[in-house]
Amino acid sequence: MLKRFKQYLQKITKNRNNRRQKIMQIDNHVVQVGTTGYYVSRALITDVPEMLAIERAVYAGKTPWDENAFKTELRRQSGRFYIVMRHEDRLCAFCGCAFDDRRQDAHITNIAVHPDFQNQGLGSFMMKTMIKRAGYLKYRTVTLEVRYSNTNAQRLYQNLGFEKTGVKKRYYFGDHEDAIDMTYKVLTDREDD
Repeated sequence: MLKRFKQYLQKITKNRNNRRQKIMQIDNHVVQVGTTGYYVSRALITDVPEMLAIERAVYAGKTPWDENAFKTELRRQSGRFYIVMRHEDRLCAFCGCAFDDRRQDAHITNIAVHPDFQNQGLGSFMMKTMIKRAGYLKYRTVTLEVRYSNTNAQRLYQNLGFEKTGVKKRYYFGDHEDAIDMTYKVLTDREDD
């Protein structure tokens, strides 16, 4: 009896892991955002220099995350999902998310769109991609922190359905700016398997 139960648990765990791996994949493909086609793929270590260049362009020459932070995230085999968007072989946007099965939360770790490509729907597309994956995993929430001064990003997140849920005082390294916590409720009437 115990042997059969162990086999049953192994089968369930294997099926759940296979489903999760499938959800955390992205086929390299072209998507239409507005009137422009963008190539979407999973972020690779080789994308890090371009990701840092986008951060410098967005954050006035600074990089909130350094090269090692990005590489560490991209090397993690489970619980992380990073995508990049390219137009004519130029990296123009990226987004990263940490998926926590225990808390049933997908936490947006980083998102940036090069200023040349802002206000064209790329940020919204990437956020919706992460929200969909959280839904497929039957997570309860998608969360993030945003700078208090970044009202454009706050407006984007609110338009997607995020709500302000708190403030982290002096959160950001360097300038110690406050961060606003924002939460998107993925499933209100969650069905258990």
